[in-house]
Amino acid sequence: MKKPPYWTTEQLTDCATAARSAFRDERLSEPLERWKKTFDEYRAQFHRLFDEFDIASPENLSPEDVAGIFQEQLGDALRYLAGPPISADDLKVLADASLGPSVLANNPDQAQRLLDTILIAIDPRRFPWVAQERAPTEEEKSAAILASAALITAQRVSTDRRNEGKDQQENAVKDYLVSLGFEEVPVRHIHTLTDAPDIGQFCSEAMVGSRKADVPVRLYDGRLMPIECKVSNSSTNSVKRINNDAAVKAGIWHREFGTNQVVPTAVLTGVFKVHNLEQAQSGGLTLFWAHELGELGKFINSTRSKK
Repeated sequence: MKKPPYWTTEQLTDCATAARSAFRDERLSEPLERWKKTFDEYRAQFHRLFDEFDIASPENLSPEDVAGIFQEQLGDALRYLAGPPISADDLKVLADASLGPSVLANNPDQAQRLLDTILIAIDPRRFPWVAQERAPTEEEKSAAILASAALITAQRVSTDRRNEGKDQQENAVKDYLVSLGFEEVPVRHIHTLTDAPDIGQFCSEAMVGSRKADVPVRLYDGRLMPIECKVSNSSTNSVKRINNDAAVKAGIWHREFGTNQVVPTAVLTGVFKVHNLEQAQSGGLTLFWAHELGELGKFINSTRSKK
């Protein structure tokens, strides 16, 4: 069987440098309009909390008010009264309550628990008047709205950027596979090679053994190549993306399917530390780069039988 490529330190360094440069160019060209549009949307939400629900005195909110806030899709803004902000998942657990507007409307106890949880953690720097039990000045209200809008915008833009980067990379990999003549087939749980897509096929994110793979591919020689699409925005983050995730999965897939039956692979975009890449590669993870998918194609085509 054709062995996957094993890159030298020099090759990994060159590719990591090129990927970092591409990441920098893309980030610097990101339009300011995206930030401004998101910021304006959230600033408007916080204005509505103050103007329509009198959030300046949150302790006076009723369970009906809380239900109304979520009904008006202002729940994200309400969560960001806390310092640090409470995620939606954490708020549901901490308050033991649903965030669904209809559920809150019919269960005032849950709505009250949500409000109480947020009040306990309300940010004393942005909303100093709450602890001081007084009304805010207009300057304090304006400052709180601007600071809160900036806080939630930073989080949302960062999250959207990560999700979009991963989606774009997965789509690029799948488009490239199609260009090689591969066929995308429905998702399935791959317990054994029998469950995998047929030779020359791939599917979207699916369970491969006990772990998810972004794009499971069946090579021409019958081996399964589960591809992980990894986007990193810093060398520190690369440890999480590569060593603590993709490389760990590679070891698990080798144990579950056998080293001769599976080729665990990662396609990389962004900023990665060469040392981390070397560790992952030595642990059995095959590496390719999103800016050089031709190398992925070379390996895939090399798995065709030679007559």
